[in-house]
Amino acid sequence: MNTYVKTTQDGRKVEVIDGWLCLGGAREADTLVPLIEHPNRQAISKAVPGATHMGGRIPLRHDEAAIAQGAMDVAKRDFANDPVAIAERFRKVVWAKAQLEGVE
Repeated sequence: MNTYVKTTQDGRKVEVIDGWLCLGGAREADTLVPLIEHPNRQAISKAVPGATHMGGRIPLRHDEAAIAQGAMDVAKRDFANDPVAIAERFRKVVWAKAQLEGVE
């Protein structure tokens, strides 16, 4: 399911697709970072006044971030109840534990 967020100045669509914030159909970020927590917040604030969040390279205003975060939350909620997704999460946890114990 695609959720439209905005269109960039150069005409590319910013959408949430399968829980990812996408720019022109390409995955950009799976989380949003509030601008106050971003390491480059001063430069971003000068370049994009009104931005409150960043999704990868994409600056978002508060209303756009709310749309994107809502769509990402719905996708993650759907993913959390999927049996295949649960098995994948277990596989990743087991592999991470094995790596900590020295398995390559």
